[in-house]
Amino acid sequence: MSILNRRARFLYHFIEYYIAGIQLLGTEVKSIRQNKVNIMESFCQMKHGELYSINMYIDEYKFGTNCNHSSKRERKLLLKKQELIRINKKLKNPGLTLIPIELFIKGYIKMRIVLAKGKKTHDKRESLRKKDFFREIKQSFKLKNRI
Repeated sequence: MSILNRRARFLYHFIEYYIAGIQLLGTEVKSIRQNKVNIMESFCQMKHGELYSINMYIDEYKFGTNCNHSSKRERKLLLKKQELIRINKKLKNPGLTLIPIELFIKGYIKMRIVLAKGKKTHDKRESLRKKDFFREIKQSFKLKNRI
């Protein structure tokens, strides 16, 4: 099971990928296993030498008691110290940001984050042209196979 941020590929050029663990509460894990999570509006930020996921929405657990989690709290991402230092150096360059693109479960809940640079308007149009071009080729190929 994985939760994807499909819009990120349209808005950003991806430079480097990282896989990070997440520091979660028990009710958050249960909500993620029920697919009640959204990473579309989230981003990552360095604070005091540590990396945090901000604005990631995890719905409150339905059967949680009074110790249920808040849905949009900051969650610490777990990476090696060398990776954190490398990311921090690269984030000092203007125009670069960290975006979560996938949340997946492989025993533990992990997040794939990417160092990205925002696309300009003409880059977005080019992405749409490529998408349309490949769609037309696929449709014409299906029509040829029917005849």
